[in-house]
Amino acid sequence: MSSPNIRVLATDLAFPEGPVVMPDGSVILVEIRAQQLTRVWPDGRKEVVAKIPGGPNGAALGPDGKMYLCNNGGFSWAASRGAIMPGAPEPHEYIGGSIQRVDLSNGKVETLFDKCGAHPLKGPNDLVFDKQGGLWFTDLGKRRHRDMDVGAFYYMKPGATEVVEGHFGMLPANGIGLSPDEKTVYVAETPTARLWAFDVGAPGEVKPSEVIYRGERGRPIAGLGGYQMFDSLAVEASGNVCVATLVSGCISVIAPDGKLVEQIQTGDRVTTNIAFGGPELKTAYITLSGKGELIAMDWPRGGLPLNFLNK
Repeated sequence: MSSPNIRVLATDLAFPEGPVVMPDGSVILVEIRAQQLTRVWPDGRKEVVAKIPGGPNGAALGPDGKMYLCNNGGFSWAASRGAIMPGAPEPHEYIGGSIQRVDLSNGKVETLFDKCGAHPLKGPNDLVFDKQGGLWFTDLGKRRHRDMDVGAFYYMKPGATEVVEGHFGMLPANGIGLSPDEKTVYVAETPTARLWAFDVGAPGEVKPSEVIYRGERGRPIAGLGGYQMFDSLAVEASGNVCVATLVSGCISVIAPDGKLVEQIQTGDRVTTNIAFGGPELKTAYITLSGKGELIAMDWPRGGLPLNFLNK
């Protein structure tokens, strides 16, 4: 389904991702290629909040009013069909992955974690807070010329006291979100275009589940055919999962039972993320990273309020 109500809010963004719709109507997002956190005002004006070496990749407002970031450590970049895209080889400037926190009042950047136990974070990508103030986040890993990392997702305990593993062994992990009752964490795999659901027990703990084949702990609830790939995601109040879908250039809306509800076209094959804001959270804010744009469109259903933001 195409969307006739697209409104371009900002242009000339250097691979935007991670939009956060703020209470004042502005949108804070990352510009991965420019290595910065940027605020886009309703009139289209752009303001640099913080310079962030490496690769700021996802953002979420925390319980302390600060912005939490996934830093992928840095991409290499290459031209592809008129767009500047992340390249396959890990760059020489790669600084390692981390979870960071930014004070919005002064732009101060603080690195909280770069490891889970003895295991270094390789390419943190997307993140979401639960009601307790814990942070679920994915790690996409890195690709090199002849091999690539296996992905994972993790949980940073409330108060940023410790990072524990949710599940390791994804191909790899990108978007992440919580169901309305927070009993399910959804994780999108990029190249497989597969959406996984993991049952949550105590906060930050993934329940054991029946092993399907190779030690999986979740349930694959949806997968797309053809050459499509999943990126980041957001959840509707109804429980539908809205996944930014690469190559086909759309938002894929997937019901909790795995049914593909609809695909809403955006006009950019590098559609990377979605967030909800506005009255009743019925405005979708979408990053078009190929075009370097932030757009908004009316959405047929309301988004799920985010903890510590849409209250």
